[in-house]
Amino acid sequence: MEKVKYELEFMVNTSTSILYKCMTTPSGLSEWFADNVNVKGDDYTFFWDGSEETAKMIKKKKGESVRFQWEDDEGEDYYFELLIRVDPMTKQVALIVTDFAEEDEIDDAKLLWENAISSLRQSIGC
Repeated sequence: MEKVKYELEFMVNTSTSILYKCMTTPSGLSEWFADNVNVKGDDYTFFWDGSEETAKMIKKKKGESVRFQWEDDEGEDYYFELLIRVDPMTKQVALIVTDFAEEDEIDDAKLLWENAISSLRQSIGC
């Protein structure tokens, strides 16, 4: 089944450097995205409740964004991306999540991201 691209925007009251660390380091990702994260080169292994999934970091802009592709999606144009956007006038920091899901799973996928970002906000105290 074909996957559909979707995008979510979350306001995050923190500095871009702290947010970027939470998006790219094993310790940062373990705070909110997975129970544990191991990194070997560009391969990130995420652990949740006894299961694990591996994703490759396929793109990174220092201080701005990171893009991962799940091992199962290799060879496809599917990925998930975390992008930091700062409003030039208000200086508010937003985290833009771009991901793909099958059409009948989009609502569940969005809910997973909302829960993950809630954990992120808790871990950084905002």
